[in-house]
Amino acid sequence: MTLATNLSLFDQFSIPKLLGIPMLIPAMLMTSMLLYNPEDRWLSNPTTTIQSWLIAKTTKQIMAPVNQPGHKWSLMLISLLTFLLINNLLGLLPYTFTPTTQLSMNLALALPLWMATVLIGLRNKPTASLAHLLPEGTPTPLIPILILIESISLLIRPIALAVRLTANLTAGHLLIHLIAATALNLLMTSMLLAALTLTILTLLTLLEIAVAIIQAYVFTLLLSLYLQENV
Repeated sequence: MTLATNLSLFDQFSIPKLLGIPMLIPAMLMTSMLLYNPEDRWLSNPTTTIQSWLIAKTTKQIMAPVNQPGHKWSLMLISLLTFLLINNLLGLLPYTFTPTTQLSMNLALALPLWMATVLIGLRNKPTASLAHLLPEGTPTPLIPILILIESISLLIRPIALAVRLTANLTAGHLLIHLIAATALNLLMTSMLLAALTLTILTLLTLLEIAVAIIQAYVFTLLLSLYLQENV
């Protein structure tokens, strides 16, 4: 019974298939259809005005710590933020699949972008990039150990990015699932406890909306900070 419960609990994170074909890529591509595409016209409507204002403010915030040469990354970073934000929020709807709960997908996003920032640093300023591996004034006996520690901390960055996003979203979805199942069971026994559980569920859902937004922002912001170190 416990094994069956655990399997049903984690079934929500399994990739849906149609005729044996994984639907992960179509699920990701469908999110782009939700973005409003403004047409060429002289007068804008409220939707395009709000969208343009939000994009401008968010881009300014994301690119604030980055020097001028790194601003060419602004389109890629704001596109990444929008993609993660929509996927995270859509996963909170009933009977939907959240691609960003898949560690493989998050690693596929984090690893190439992190590698690009490292390669940019090695190409533009190789001495300064390698100097990050050894803090100034390090005693000679500690040099090999510190180089090893700094190298590991550098290589673990994309893994930390992917695991942070996956773990936060997965934990939130599991909590919502468990509390919703508890509230449904309590409806048959105690209406008061069921109402209290539904209140907790509502508050948790609002918290998860905030977590979905914050995690998309943190993922993108950390990438911009890594870019700043190498530009």
